[in-house]
Amino acid sequence: MTASPVAIEISNLSKRFGQTEALRDIGAVIHAGRLTGLVGPDGAGKTTLMRLMAGLMHPCAGAIQVLGLDTVRQAEYLPEKVGYMPQRFGLYEDLSVLENLRLYARLRGLADRAARDSFDRLLDFTRLGPFTERLAGRLSGGMKQKLGLACALLSGPSVLLLDEPGVGVDPVSRQDLWRMVNALTVEQGVAVVWATAYLDEAERCESVILLNEGRVTFDGPPGQLTARLADRSLCLVEPRQDRRLVLARALNLPEVCDGVIQGDSVRVVLRQDAGREALAALVAESGARLTRVAPRFEDGFIDLLGGGPGGTSVLAERMNPVTLDCELAVECRDLTRRFGDFLATDGVDFEVRQGEIFGLLGPNGAGKSTTFKMLCGLLRPSAGVARVAGFNLAAAPSRAKSQLGYMAQKFSLYGLLSVQQNLEFSAGVYGLTGAVKRDRIAEMVDIFHLGIYLKESPESLPLGYKQRLALACAVIHEPAVLFLDEPTSGVDPLTRREFWNHINGLVRKGVTVLVTTHFMDEAEYCDRVALMYQARVIALDTPDALKRNAAVDGCETPSMEQAFIHLIEAVDAGQAGMPARTAA
Repeated sequence: MTASPVAIEISNLSKRFGQTEALRDIGAVIHAGRLTGLVGPDGAGKTTLMRLMAGLMHPCAGAIQVLGLDTVRQAEYLPEKVGYMPQRFGLYEDLSVLENLRLYARLRGLADRAARDSFDRLLDFTRLGPFTERLAGRLSGGMKQKLGLACALLSGPSVLLLDEPGVGVDPVSRQDLWRMVNALTVEQGVAVVWATAYLDEAERCESVILLNEGRVTFDGPPGQLTARLADRSLCLVEPRQDRRLVLARALNLPEVCDGVIQGDSVRVVLRQDAGREALAALVAESGARLTRVAPRFEDGFIDLLGGGPGGTSVLAERMNPVTLDCELAVECRDLTRRFGDFLATDGVDFEVRQGEIFGLLGPNGAGKSTTFKMLCGLLRPSAGVARVAGFNLAAAPSRAKSQLGYMAQKFSLYGLLSVQQNLEFSAGVYGLTGAVKRDRIAEMVDIFHLGIYLKESPESLPLGYKQRLALACAVIHEPAVLFLDEPTSGVDPLTRREFWNHINGLVRKGVTVLVTTHFMDEAEYCDRVALMYQARVIALDTPDALKRNAAVDGCETPSMEQAFIHLIEAVDAGQAGMPARTAA
């Protein structure tokens, strides 16, 4: 790789918050004209390092030089050279697109003529020109992402800091962001630092800094980390046993440090210098074929952190098996919802059998959350019928709601209540009383390790613990059907693995799970996936079938993300990739 000028130099950097040491003796160099990924588990120090590089915080020890400027002594010169896009984009949702740009231009001291020229250039660059009068709060996640980027680019910075820009954003919008960032690095020589929880994004960066517990544990090209697992990434192809059971058993083997479901197969990563006898026995017993597969950056990430959480779900082990009086746990028939003249869902049809994981995918604004809210009884359909556990939500809403649990986007916890009070409130809403209520709350506290946070507000919790609390509130009454609306958005891969261990374990107990997600690797856990676009279901099949149908002649099977983008583009081109189906 040709050497390029140094944009950021970090030397012996430390940062403490009270007794908490967020960063410890960090050192790194970031080059101009390159995309550098910043990754690590929740609480690793990514956002703290971003804010220090932007000059918004001062280090307790060490120094950062940004384009030759000391971030403490020369902080006043940084805003014109550094663009910073914080988590959740830093937008004013009650202002329009153009008003947000005008406000950021004034904050950066841009003259009116220069600001207007920048607006025209950035609106064209981000393709937001037709939406200048729309309130930021009414933009889709992808459009908010683009507006946040436009605000960060107003001063024409030489350094751009993006703090998890892809969180909660669909693959089509992320692909658009990659287009823009590549143009900035290649054509304009901007140094871009991209903090991310999506490790497929990190794999596309030229260099990656991996933080863990405030320290740098890896710094270099992602392929350098991936190469360490050349002979340790394996796939159990099409086991004859339940793939969720095979995954759980594999994860509990001492020689396996990580594993995920990949369509009809199970992907595992072996520990360094581990034997293969126990894995070979599992392969033989499950009737699978064992093949070597190319390692991914995510494999190296999990391995470097010591492995995943194992395959046992204490939550599922303590739950009673679920039985329903009907085969279908969820039914949608011509489900339609209008908001005035806006059609949010249009004739949605699908069925979900008991004990199935059913994925609902689609771009931001496709109608996924609206469909979920109708199935949970939170929104009344404009037309059509919804049934949960055999109960019609219009005719018997109370009986239907007693059978379901709902984990909403952004978790929908009550910020004015403590963790303890959120658990008590949820238990009461689902009809638990007396000793049963006390026992279930105590069980949730124990399973999800919430004891030290009981008096805290959910807003003050680390993101992983917010997720645990939200899941605890959704399953406290042992529901037969569980609705999860983007439940792992923004959390790191280790926490997501813990979450899916619980889900896989619950499904083996007979729980039915419906999930929306923008993590395409999570869609691989689903038995079937429905893809929504422009308020309709445009495809419904198994993950492997969707990937096969999106393959181009002569090419290998695409990823779920490639299949997702292919199907959306096919509809846009007026040639729907395949008819939607309502049964497997």
